[in-house]
Amino acid sequence: MAQAAAAPQTIALVDDDRNILASVSMTLEAEGFAVKTYTDGAEALRALATTPVDLAVLDIKMPRMDGMELLEKLRRTSDLPVIFLTSKDDEVDELMGLRMGADDYIKKPFSQRLLIERIRTLLRREMSRGTTQATGEAQLVRGELMMDPTRHLCTWAEKPVELTVTEFLLLKALAQRPGHVKSRDQLMDAAYGENIYVDDRTIDSHIKRLRKKFKVVDTDFNQIETLYGVGYRYREA
Repeated sequence: MAQAAAAPQTIALVDDDRNILASVSMTLEAEGFAVKTYTDGAEALRALATTPVDLAVLDIKMPRMDGMELLEKLRRTSDLPVIFLTSKDDEVDELMGLRMGADDYIKKPFSQRLLIERIRTLLRREMSRGTTQATGEAQLVRGELMMDPTRHLCTWAEKPVELTVTEFLLLKALAQRPGHVKSRDQLMDAAYGENIYVDDRTIDSHIKRLRKKFKVVDTDFNQIETLYGVGYRYREA
């Protein structure tokens, strides 16, 4: 008996430009994805609360509820991979989005092949995380830090610290070898996989958000050190 085909992975596209929705959804469907499209953040938030997807692509500037507000609300309950679509010259939007928990961003106008490549990279990473959870990767303990990849759980002094997948992978890469410097390129590989380039400031923004989250539970947290012009390292105990 022939095996049933696996269900396609589902992508949510949220953009008030219907031409972009039509064009990108057609390309994604041709690549074998299922696609759900929404023209504003409020509509998307209602739908995503009851209809899970594998990844979301969000435009930042939309009526009623923009991409920033939508991401903030999604991050309260979900670590869904998110890619932002940003205006060509709006660095503030990019940095704010990353600091709020987006996994990646692409500038408009964008190459649809680039978008597909970034989507596949994030989805592969999610599948890898699922494999880790199934095989039971060992906990990582560094002083007050505990990371459990199997449950995607992180605590500091036994207090939970909610991390996105990108943040978790970056912290794990640093904490695995305390005292050893990781360059931004090495951290890119750890978080996104090899052969995927993201801007240096993407890594910097994720690190800033990591520090901020730990300082919420411990104002004296200073374990992640910056070596200017070199990279980052996790402080040795």
